[in-house]
Amino acid sequence: MTHVEALADFCARLAPADLPDRITARTKSHLLDTLGAALAGTRSNEFRKVRTLAAPGGTTPLLASQRRTGPRDAALTNGVAAHVFELDDSGGCDHTGAVVLPALLAALPTCEGPISGGDFICALTAGYEVGRRMLDASGGYGVHNGAGWHSTGTCGTLAAAAAVARLRGYDCALFRHALTLATSFSSGLWAFNHDGSQAKKVHAGRAAEGGLLAADLAAAGFSGPSQVFEDVWGGFFRTYVRDVGQPAELSAGLGTNWKIERASLKPYAACRGAHSAIDAVGDILSLTGRDAVDIAKIDLRLSPFLMDMCGRARLETLAGAQMSLGYALAALLVFGRVDLEQYSAAARRDRHIAFTLDRIDFHPDPQMPQMAEPEVTVTFTDGESRTTMVPRATGSSERPMSDTAIRAKFDSLASMALPAARVADLADFVGVLEGRADCRELSELLVTDEPEAPVFI
Repeated sequence: MTHVEALADFCARLAPADLPDRITARTKSHLLDTLGAALAGTRSNEFRKVRTLAAPGGTTPLLASQRRTGPRDAALTNGVAAHVFELDDSGGCDHTGAVVLPALLAALPTCEGPISGGDFICALTAGYEVGRRMLDASGGYGVHNGAGWHSTGTCGTLAAAAAVARLRGYDCALFRHALTLATSFSSGLWAFNHDGSQAKKVHAGRAAEGGLLAADLAAAGFSGPSQVFEDVWGGFFRTYVRDVGQPAELSAGLGTNWKIERASLKPYAACRGAHSAIDAVGDILSLTGRDAVDIAKIDLRLSPFLMDMCGRARLETLAGAQMSLGYALAALLVFGRVDLEQYSAAARRDRHIAFTLDRIDFHPDPQMPQMAEPEVTVTFTDGESRTTMVPRATGSSERPMSDTAIRAKFDSLASMALPAARVADLADFVGVLEGRADCRELSELLVTDEPEAPVFI
């Protein structure tokens, strides 16, 4: 077998009994978290603009409404909702949940027979496996994204194809065709980062749509390019990273090295690049017993890569603010939290934000590894200073969010779009997911006939 054949075979054969209990529990946590992020995202301008482009009619639900469309339009539109507020998980393809779940929700109503909770969990897990393995085979996050590609859109397309293929029970050959076809729909550039463009918000939706299309084409008899992961002209690795890649990563440790454990939940409504610094400042305040008002300045030593990604403060747009490490720290000091509310237009205009940003200095260090977390130095008004670096942010396997915190985040976000009773029903549904005989009703739990809440700005 080639490495991609081994990966396709593993995912196609993946059964609920193959999953360790910790992986089942982890997958359910990421499912609940992504549902919350997606429901909150229906309050965004981006979701509602894309929704107007969805073809009317069809039987596939659009989130938090009574509107229906075709499966691929639903995958695109709901995928935008899942990623738009930067509240979805990271560390997979990068944003795997926002890619995989919308594709599955679009495919679910088209399944003719029951889909057990165990099989749904396997489909999600397969998506996380493929998304991260594609990124690792492409040299990892730093190499692939450093080349200018947004891995949520490029590697995420294959993650979505894998999830749908497993949901539908494709055999190894059909599964491989879905994966290799998906490479032709990979896309997404980091150019959005220079001006706070909304383009990034579409990447997860396009990946979900492309993955679903690849799975549909495979089922219709289309063949995927058999050499796309080899060192050939037009191959995935040579094209995206100008290298032969590391194709052995596609199959390394299958069944023991579960890639969902590389993914992180996000307690803060900011780009993941800001999370370790938020934790570092919080840790320093906690350890010293000081308050934010005691801070005179903050200095950050960081890699040029992180500086390019998160070093600018473009507060005119929500997208620009959420990519700003400086704004995340300013929000923490001014408001005491870095939730979605702290990114509202009113919060971004708060006069204390500009004052606090002036006390935050960035020091790019070419000697720091590309993917190193920033070193944070807090200097207090009495001259005392503390320096620390958090190697893995809250929400990771090393520093996990508690079940209580995960549920609280879900309740807060889901309630932005659904009534409280429906939010509770959803949480209950996910809580016993592995024991459910049929998951096709999940899509119907995500719609409502109540008046639509206003756009969050």
